[in-house]
Amino acid sequence: MNEITLVTGANKGIGREIAAQLAALGHTVVIGARSAGAGKQAAEELGVESVVLDVTDPVSAAAAAGTLEARYGRLDVLVNNAGISRPPGSDLAHQRPGSADLGVLRAIFETNVFGVVTVTNTLLPLLRRSAAPRIVNVSSSAASLARNADPELAAQLPISAGYTPSKTALTSLTLQYARELRDEGILVNAVCPGYCATDLNGHSGHRTPAQGAVAAVRMATIPADGPTGTFVDDEGPVPW
Repeated sequence: MNEITLVTGANKGIGREIAAQLAALGHTVVIGARSAGAGKQAAEELGVESVVLDVTDPVSAAAAAGTLEARYGRLDVLVNNAGISRPPGSDLAHQRPGSADLGVLRAIFETNVFGVVTVTNTLLPLLRRSAAPRIVNVSSSAASLARNADPELAAQLPISAGYTPSKTALTSLTLQYARELRDEGILVNAVCPGYCATDLNGHSGHRTPAQGAVAAVRMATIPADGPTGTFVDDEGPVPW
């Protein structure tokens, strides 16, 4: 059966690569993007579909769900990829714990955590119509509690009261969804793309977006009896 897949924040970067790789595997992919123009252009270039979707706006999420229902009647895969490292006009200094700008922190959590809840909950009725529904949340190993608690590993990670805790919350949220939805057969997993060169980090990463897409694509294509409640990258499990 042809699988209907929505990838949020997919007009560029890792999300675009996730969309491209899933389309190459035969999925009917829909790109979610805040900008109608950017989403349409990316979709045309990849040969997929697009829908306007601002994950921080419940009205936008509901409209996107209505469009998906009208077009396809169900959703098989949701990839919650949309995320920000900081809002425009801010920098990492605004995320230092001892002097954090609460407005910056709230904006990050609004997209990276609450946006995932908004989109997931809005689309659950469509996912429940799938024979093998899957949800993939794009998190980060930089938010691993185990790694941040290890002085040697933590020295390689930024100190952040915004982006890092938001991704820690996302991996925890993934577990809660996995627990709640397990009996319905909805598989929910978190993935880490690695440090990829994207707009999110000023293209400073050492991995390509195509490499960063691998783990998400893998978890988006697991069988109905596949794992749930896991946190992995393209090499295997990531410590919580």
